[in-house]
Amino acid sequence: MNHKHIVIIGAGAAGLMAADVLSAAGISVDVYESKPSVGRKFLMAGKGGLNITHSEPLDDFIRRYDQSEWLMPMIEAFNPSMIRGWMESLGVESFVGTSGRVFPTEMKAAPLLRRWLSSLKKRGVRVHCRHYWQGFSDEGSLRFNCGDGEIIVKADATILALGGGSWASLGSDGAWVSVLEDNGVKVNPLLPSNCGFKATWSPFLQPHLGKPLKNISGWVGNHKEAISSSEAVLTTYGIEGGLVYALSRPLREEIMAQGSATLYLDLLPHITKEQLIIRLTSSAKHSRDNTWRKAGLDGVKGALIRELLPKSQWNDPRSVAEWVKQCPIPLHGMQPIDEAISTSGGVMRESMNENLMLHTLPNVFCAGEMLDWDAPTGGYLLTASFASGVFAANGVLKTFVRGEPVEL
Repeated sequence: MNHKHIVIIGAGAAGLMAADVLSAAGISVDVYESKPSVGRKFLMAGKGGLNITHSEPLDDFIRRYDQSEWLMPMIEAFNPSMIRGWMESLGVESFVGTSGRVFPTEMKAAPLLRRWLSSLKKRGVRVHCRHYWQGFSDEGSLRFNCGDGEIIVKADATILALGGGSWASLGSDGAWVSVLEDNGVKVNPLLPSNCGFKATWSPFLQPHLGKPLKNISGWVGNHKEAISSSEAVLTTYGIEGGLVYALSRPLREEIMAQGSATLYLDLLPHITKEQLIIRLTSSAKHSRDNTWRKAGLDGVKGALIRELLPKSQWNDPRSVAEWVKQCPIPLHGMQPIDEAISTSGGVMRESMNENLMLHTLPNVFCAGEMLDWDAPTGGYLLTASFASGVFAANGVLKTFVRGEPVEL
């Protein structure tokens, strides 16, 4: 056993993965978590089926991140295939879904987390819950509030894996930002990502709220790459869902620059505009409702066209077809950061060395969503959290133990 003592603050995906690497190298590890139990956001991510990573080619995979050049060596060192191998080492099989997403066979996060924690415990990793990190003492030690007072913990090195700023009730409240900024660390503001956006609907659309728009594609202004074969849901505040989350970065940037944004939807991407015009024209002898239904514009799709297209144009096949193929939805804001799936922003690349150690706080490393990167859902968030946890842990090993990086 190496005599160095490493503290990890934050028991989410990145923190636990860092503990995995360090304990495998024989390092003494203590993990401190503010909540009563560990992996709360990890468990929430698996509530509807744990999408842990993605099977697409690695070059395409890495391009999903806005900081792809920075993240590339991290993800290459712990890529999606390696994540599946790590799961298998814990006795958890995985499979690739039809969309290319990777899930544990049981779909749920809890069985994987239980096996993971059991493995860490066998290696001697100690987990301390209900310990809220307060910052540093004058001597550089770690200050924790554990409910009945403050304790001071000394460490040879610390890995901060405190998450972003979404889902504060699960532990990632972003309170670390001011602590690090007070210590000279540059942090890009935390902003909502993979979130819903605000739109104003008339009372007419109320019966259709909560119903999905299926098999649609979408894009944002000059953002050329459209998201296809996806879906969205109209809500009381606006719109959310997989397609919207995938476009949250350009939507957010446009709103921040101009105060509003326009989301364009193709409600029937499987047919051309000319084909749709023919459908609408050939059924003209029927009522408008039947004409639209036969053309594929029933339910919420038809309601959305009625909501946005001037009534004077409802009987004009060409006008209807143009709006169906390029339906503009004006958006005027984002949902609050605490209601977002993830956050963009965080500790800037220039604040750290190549091992993710902070320049102004020697022996302090960062990992996970608190780093300044952004990615869509689909396994990308968890993969980068895992990979940066591995990378930070190997950075500790290279800095203090001078050993070779550990492979899980």
